[in-house]
Amino acid sequence: MIDRREILAMAATVSLRPDVIEKDYVLGWLLAGIYNHPAINKDWIFKGGTCLKKCYFETYRFSEDLDFTLTDESQIKEDFLRNTFETIAEWVYEQTGIEVPKDGLSFDIYTNPRGKTSCQGKVSYRGPVSPTSGGYPKVKLDLTADEKLVLAPALQPVYHPYSDEPNGGIQALCYVYEEVFGEKFRALAERTRPRDLYDVVNLFRNSTIKPAAGVLLDILRQKCEFKGIAVPVLADLESHKESLEGSWANMLGHQLPNLPPVESYWSELPAIFEWIEHGHEPVIPTAYPLRPGETIIRERSGRSLTVRHGAQYLEIIRFAAANRLCVELDYGHKTRVIEPYSLRQTQDGNVILHAIRADDGQHRSYRVDRIQGARVTNRVFTPKYEVELTSGGPVVLAPTVAESRKIKSFGTSRPRATRPFSRRSHSSSFGPKYIFQCPYCQKKFTRSKNDSKLNKHKDKNGWPCSGRTGYLTDVR
Repeated sequence: MIDRREILAMAATVSLRPDVIEKDYVLGWLLAGIYNHPAINKDWIFKGGTCLKKCYFETYRFSEDLDFTLTDESQIKEDFLRNTFETIAEWVYEQTGIEVPKDGLSFDIYTNPRGKTSCQGKVSYRGPVSPTSGGYPKVKLDLTADEKLVLAPALQPVYHPYSDEPNGGIQALCYVYEEVFGEKFRALAERTRPRDLYDVVNLFRNSTIKPAAGVLLDILRQKCEFKGIAVPVLADLESHKESLEGSWANMLGHQLPNLPPVESYWSELPAIFEWIEHGHEPVIPTAYPLRPGETIIRERSGRSLTVRHGAQYLEIIRFAAANRLCVELDYGHKTRVIEPYSLRQTQDGNVILHAIRADDGQHRSYRVDRIQGARVTNRVFTPKYEVELTSGGPVVLAPTVAESRKIKSFGTSRPRATRPFSRRSHSSSFGPKYIFQCPYCQKKFTRSKNDSKLNKHKDKNGWPCSGRTGYLTDVR
């Protein structure tokens, strides 16, 4: 199990509670256990908001549940589920030290409105920052076996930005992106909850991987027909607006580093319905012109699957851009409010953030290695240029903090051991030591103060490294 300080450092970086980050960490290992179990790994299809977060968009709202469609209804039986998850619990404990007590597993089997068997389950756990007394935190399971699958599922890498990520990563059998979008749109029409509105708008905004309107409409029609509801129109949602506004903060506030105003999402619905009903694409502003020698840093092949930890403040900036929120940026010993638009690499290898100053509308560019701080605000901006920073994110960022390790399959055994950060002796014995790692060459620097600025240094090949700001990996 990773050290609690890694959870605390991640929580500080993304401005969320440590227990939210811990649950995200545990979700990754539960997915590893599920998809390493031979009895279920070909029959359980991952879906929902946690699927979006863990398999498609790293910079996204943190989710709490694990939702699956099962292709074998006979597996929705309490004895089968209990035996399966007891095995998964033992395996996860052997791999990580995360406790999943057997008496903390519960499975409520019921008949859904379509007369089919479904299950609501709970999996208790104790992770790096869980309290040692009192009740265990829980992950909710939602299992159904009669959902309409329009497209074939696909294996997707699971985003697990922690130092104990297995060698080769974690994979899950998922709804494909178009299917997730259609399912979320259907859910928005059927229940109109804050998370559904948030998800649909973000999926719509991500123009780089958005499906054709006709494809999504066909998926939506099939899903609505299966549920026995009409394909939604904008007027259908109007009666839910007041209720949605009232629950916006309560249902989403703890999942995001800063909650965008609900109106900035609700106001996007007319354009979304124009697109899906008539194929009218929204007008996207042109990108800020490329300077000589610049290259745009976008997600890999339209899918963001392999990105890992990056420069200290990029995740905050990416989140703000995807949510159309301004950022308070500390740069050159001054603080300014900016609209973030694009990350680009210059001819000499520097990574540049292109932005607009919110106070006067002037373009400015900022070297990422010179950014001294970044905080998301609640101030919404209307894009003047194409927002190239999306939830999928760039791929120039550094790998995980510590080296990866291989996981063992079911049926193998090894002594259970926790996995703290590697430690080295240091000459000074007084006060904490802060360990920063260069995001480019991975060299580590020890500081007596929490100062991420790096000295000039060379990479392992002896070439000068452009890294000037590190990310915190350990406190000793």
